[in-house]
Amino acid sequence: MHIVSCFKVVPEEQDIVVTPDQKLSFDRADFKISQFDLNGIEAAVQLAGEGDVVTALSVGGKILENSKLKKDVLSRGPSELCLVKDDAAFEGAFAETTASAIAAAARTTGFDLLVFGEGSGDLYAQQTGLLAARILGVPCVNAVSSIEKTEAGIRVERSLENEVEVIELPLPAAVCVTSDINVPRIPTMKAILGAGKKPAKTLSTADIGWSAPAKTVELDAIEVPPRKERAHEVLEGDSAVADFAARIKSALK
Repeated sequence: MHIVSCFKVVPEEQDIVVTPDQKLSFDRADFKISQFDLNGIEAAVQLAGEGDVVTALSVGGKILENSKLKKDVLSRGPSELCLVKDDAAFEGAFAETTASAIAAAARTTGFDLLVFGEGSGDLYAQQTGLLAARILGVPCVNAVSSIEKTEAGIRVERSLENEVEVIELPLPAAVCVTSDINVPRIPTMKAILGAGKKPAKTLSTADIGWSAPAKTVELDAIEVPPRKERAHEVLEGDSAVADFAARIKSALK
């Protein structure tokens, strides 16, 4: 089985700065693999058996050149790494653009199963996996909390409000896993050292025969909600609890 686990590189949240004009500055932000995609990578590695190949796949801009990130991905268990890099096309790309590029890359590399996290750590659109599957014309299930192989393909589970749904899928297929499907492994020193010996390739959009789809969404601006100063009101006395509850109700109206 050839499993392709898709991941996104996102800014480190703690490094993002709010400027005085209520904008977000990423100038000093380091980058990392989206936490939700770490669950996807771990799910793919756990599912893979002897003879199976796990390809970690990402599309993006110049940040994909970061050797530390490449080693981080490969140290988590994938067999190989495939990056599709185009600064102009993928910097700040939305789900539709990313999904179409992933679909084109998957056709180029080949796949039996595509694995996605439930969303990305920046936009959290929860659309990329579903859109990529639609473009490829393969079945897709989201909110997956368990995956196992079957003779005909895979069996997945997803937890609904009052029941657990069990679905069997033929291959090729795609799944979007939840963040509670597993606990991503912490790479050992041996895995980190071994990551440098694993195959990694960088492709261009021409290599995968991709051209950008028509834009359906445009980013107008990113603004931080204005900060409200604390009121510093202290409620005391026998009626403090009732007064507090009344203020909460009023604020929620």
